[in-house]
Amino acid sequence: MAAGHGNTPAAWTAVSIAMLGFVVGSVALLQVPTQMTLLWIGLIVATLAFPLFLVLSKLGFHSSEH
Repeated sequence: MAAGHGNTPAAWTAVSIAMLGFVVGSVALLQVPTQMTLLWIGLIVATLAFPLFLVLSKLGFHSSEH
């Protein structure tokens, strides 16, 4: 993989959290009737992925040196 291609613990953690949020939101949309509370929880979890990435990056988990 190319250097600097996001292969860091901070990037993987943020992407995993965002994916979890999107999955929760998608499951909420598939319910009949739509579960709005679950949808909002999924959106909040997905939105928290970016600030989490910034915090992990500041803590030094965004360096590709293993």
